[in-house]
Amino acid sequence: MSSYPLLERIGNPADLRAFDRRELHPLADELRAFLIESVSKTGGHLSSNLGTVELTIALHYVFDTPEDRIVWDVGHQTYGHKVLTGRRQAMTGLRRWEGISGFPRRCESEYDTFGTAHSSTSISAALGMAVAARARGEERRAIAVIGDGAMSAGMAFEALNNAGDIADANLLVILNDNEMSISPPVGALTKILARLMSGSTFHAARRAGEKVLGVAPPMLDFARRVEEHVKGLITPGTLFEEFGFRYYGPIDGHDLEALIPTLQNLRRLKGPQFLHVITRKGQGYKLAEADPVLYHGVSQFDHTAGIQSGKGGEKPTYTQVFGDWLCDMAAVDPQIVGITPAMREGSGLVRFAQEFPERYFDVGIAEQHALTFAAGLACEGYKPVVAIYSTFLQRAYDQLIHDIALQNLRVVLAIDRGGLVGADGATHHGAFDLSFLLCVPNMLIMTPANENECRQMLYTAVCHDGPSAVRYPRGGGPGVAVEPAMQALPVGRGKIHRHGKRIALLAFGSLVQTAETVGERLDATVANMRFVKPLDEALVAELAASHELLVTLEENAVIGGAGSEVARVVDQLPQRPRMLRLGLPDRFIDHGDQTQLLRSVGLDVDGVLAAIEGTYPANS
Repeated sequence: MSSYPLLERIGNPADLRAFDRRELHPLADELRAFLIESVSKTGGHLSSNLGTVELTIALHYVFDTPEDRIVWDVGHQTYGHKVLTGRRQAMTGLRRWEGISGFPRRCESEYDTFGTAHSSTSISAALGMAVAARARGEERRAIAVIGDGAMSAGMAFEALNNAGDIADANLLVILNDNEMSISPPVGALTKILARLMSGSTFHAARRAGEKVLGVAPPMLDFARRVEEHVKGLITPGTLFEEFGFRYYGPIDGHDLEALIPTLQNLRRLKGPQFLHVITRKGQGYKLAEADPVLYHGVSQFDHTAGIQSGKGGEKPTYTQVFGDWLCDMAAVDPQIVGITPAMREGSGLVRFAQEFPERYFDVGIAEQHALTFAAGLACEGYKPVVAIYSTFLQRAYDQLIHDIALQNLRVVLAIDRGGLVGADGATHHGAFDLSFLLCVPNMLIMTPANENECRQMLYTAVCHDGPSAVRYPRGGGPGVAVEPAMQALPVGRGKIHRHGKRIALLAFGSLVQTAETVGERLDATVANMRFVKPLDEALVAELAASHELLVTLEENAVIGGAGSEVARVVDQLPQRPRMLRLGLPDRFIDHGDQTQLLRSVGLDVDGVLAAIEGTYPANS
C-alpha cells in the first residue's frame, strides 16, 4: 500500500483541483512528509519548502495554472510545486547530474513560468507577464510569491513602484512572511512586520467591535472606515497601498480554510493586489522548526534522527579559513568591519558576529547597498571586508566600478563560491568573476591555491591601499595547514611549484592541485600564478622563453578570464610559444557533484591531459 495515496492521484494541478476541499488537509500532511523523506535522501532546501506546503496547494487549487502564471521568488521553496506539477518521481534526482533543478526552470516544466534562484525578481517578472496579458486582452492572472527577506532588496520596491502605476494589470503579490531569509531577519521592514504580528490588542479589538457593531450595519461600515485610518498607523498595509496596491492580511499561511477563500476572492478582483501571509519555516518538522537555519540547506541525513554534528578533525573549508582570519584581524585592528548581504552562515561570519557585534553588519538581501555602504565606511578610514558569493557579486557590478574602484577605495571583497559550486547549478556557479573584475581599473585580484595561501592573501588584501578581491572556491582545499602568523605576499608575484620541460602549466587558484598532478605525468613546469591582477608578467615572459607550450588553467569562464590576461602578455613578447587556455566553456553549466562537473568540462586531470595531447601530441 502506498505511503502517499493522495499524492499518487495528482499528475498535474488539474487533478488537484478535482479534490474535495476536505481532502486538502491530509494532502498537506502527505506532501510535507514526502518532502522530508525525499530531501533527506537527496539533500537540498528543506525549511523553506516545509513552510510553503499549504500555500503551494492553495495556489494551484485556486488558480488555473499554468494559464495563470506563478513566479516564485528565489525558487528554493518550490519542491512542493514540483511535486504537484508532475515531477514527484523525478525528485529522486533533485539537484543531481541530469536530474531536475532545485529551482524553477522554464526548460523543465511549463509550470515553471520564470527561472529564479537569485532573490527579488518575482514582482518585476510577474508584472511583465500581467502587462502582456493586458495587451492581449487575456484574463489570466500573474502571481508573485516573495519572502520578507527578498523584500529587503531595492529591486522589489522598484517593481512595486512601477506596478502601482499600472492600475489595470492583474497582478497579485503574495508576501510570504516567515520572519526569515536564510540568516535571521534584519532591517526596518522586518521590524514593521514583527510589530504587526505582535499586535494582538488590535486584532482582539477588531473582533470585539465586529461582534458588537454587527447588529447595526451602518455603524459597522463607519467603524470599518475608521479602522482603515487607524490601521494605517500601525500596520504595513498603508505602505503597500501607497504604492497603488490593495492590501489584504495578514492571514495564516498554514490555514487552508483561510487561504483558499481569500485567494478565490482575490482572483476575481482587478488590478494590483497585495496579500500578506504568515508562515513558519520548517513547519511540521519539529527539528527544522527549532533550527530553520540548520535545516535551510541540507546534505543527505536520517530524517528520523535529524542532522548529526560533525565528527571533528576535518580540514577547514575556505569559508572557515576566511571567518577565522576576519576574527583574528579584527582583534588587532579596530578599523576592520565585516559586511554581508544576508549570508552570515554561508559566508562564515557567525563567530565574527558574536565576537564583534558592533563591527558586524548584515544589510539584508541588498548587494548593491552592501558595496556602497562599504565604500562610505572606507571614505572614513575604516577597512570594510565584504563577504559575498561570486554569483551575488554580479548584482552589484555598477557599485563595484563606480563607488569603489573609480574612487580607489580600500574595500576588501572576500569572494566565496568562486568556480563550480555543485548542486545549486548555473544560477550559483561563480563562473564570471575573474572576467568581470579583470577589466576594472585599480583592482587587485588574488586566487589562493590552498588554505594557508587564502589566509595570507586576505591579509595582503587588507594591507593594500585600494580595492582588492580574494576569490576562493566552495568547500575545502588540499589540506595545507594554516599558519597563525600573517604576512603580506609580494604583490603581482607568482610561484613555481615544479620545474619541467617543454610544457608550462600556469594555474590559478583551485586548479593548481590539478596542474601539479598533470605536471608530474608530463614532466611539465607548474606555476601557481597567485595574482590574476596584476599578473606576474616577468614570470610569464620567463616561462614563454623556456617552453614550447603554455597552458593556463582556471575555474572561470575561459572568455575574458585569467588565461586571456596571460595571452595579452604573451602577444607582446618577441618569442611567443603556443598557448592553450583551459577554463569554463561558453555555456551555462548544469547542476551536479562538483567533481562530476569539473570532469564534464574537461578540467579534471584526465580532461587537461586530453586537451594537451590534442593540442601538443607527445611525439610532436
